[in-house]
Amino acid sequence: MILLAIPAIAAAAYYLLAVVAAVVWRKRLAWHGGAGLRPPVSILKPVHGKDPRFYQAIRSHAMQHYREYEILFGFTDANDPAVPEIERLKREFPRLRIERVLVSSDTPNAKVGVLAELARLARYPVLLVNDSDIVVEPGYLEEVTAPLSDAGVGLVTCLYRARSDSPAAGCEALGISTEFAPSVMVARLLGQAEFALGSTMVFRAETLRQMGGFEAIGKYLADDYQLGKHIRALGLRIEFAAVVVETALGGGSWGHVWRHQLRWARTIRVSRPWGYCGFAVTQATLWALVAFAAGEWWAAAAALGLRLTAGVMTGAGILRDPKVAPNFWLMPVRDLFGFAVWMCGLFGRQVEWRDRRLELRADGTILTGPHPTEPRP
Repeated sequence: MILLAIPAIAAAAYYLLAVVAAVVWRKRLAWHGGAGLRPPVSILKPVHGKDPRFYQAIRSHAMQHYREYEILFGFTDANDPAVPEIERLKREFPRLRIERVLVSSDTPNAKVGVLAELARLARYPVLLVNDSDIVVEPGYLEEVTAPLSDAGVGLVTCLYRARSDSPAAGCEALGISTEFAPSVMVARLLGQAEFALGSTMVFRAETLRQMGGFEAIGKYLADDYQLGKHIRALGLRIEFAAVVVETALGGGSWGHVWRHQLRWARTIRVSRPWGYCGFAVTQATLWALVAFAAGEWWAAAAALGLRLTAGVMTGAGILRDPKVAPNFWLMPVRDLFGFAVWMCGLFGRQVEWRDRRLELRADGTILTGPHPTEPRP
């Protein structure tokens, strides 16, 4: 029966590493502090539909305490429901350059096609890309551009937390803060430094040109991962800014959350197959239950205890997610849901992305073009 405790011991070791990574993370980021050169920045925002709290998100970008920047919004549909909100933003901030660009592109990843056009229209030498539902703090631009004062840094990204309006979305948000974020920190601790997060990607326009422009990653679904990978291939480093941003998940149903998580899982699997298989070690709740059933209480307690500790340290301590500490006891429930997603993510190549259904090749490129499906919940 002791053999049934081995997976729980491995999970405990992983989350002990996550605890160490959280401590190292906090110390390593202390030097950033927004003391960079403050170069002019072009914010590129591809938009497809109106996300929850969309206006709050884009307004937070227009309220930055920064010397010189612009915001370029790109659409593929002239009747997109987000268009009136962009016009409202332009009226509220008439002194800030805010442009709305209609893009026609046959790029397999439509978002990347929009970004390629926005990059061509950008005025400034530093580009910032983030998702349209990201809410940022007033000092955000100082924080995320500061690391670029080091010529060896090619891209800056950052962690994020999620805000939710339903139990299902709350489950997803808890996973982001207590499972996904620790995995990012462990990967960095172990030297995995080629990925970026869509919550923020800041880089020089010259670096984008050297990697071949957005056109170089237009056939991939995981454009954030591929952007980081291509910039890392130039011999430049990827750094995390100290700032944490917030995404809005809205009030999605369990079905919506399942489809979203499954798309994420399958995208990771085709981008980093060995890394995806390695997530089996992180299933602490499952292995704790197996060890408990085998009578190995000590292994079960170690796995579950360290998993909860790492989750609270990361979610409440680093991401400052106010929902983590009072809901820490829900982490095991969320873990079992996440395990079901992980298992299904091992198979299949179809994913749903907003209102499109895509099929992926084994290397992460998009096999079929976008096809309409049902409207987003």
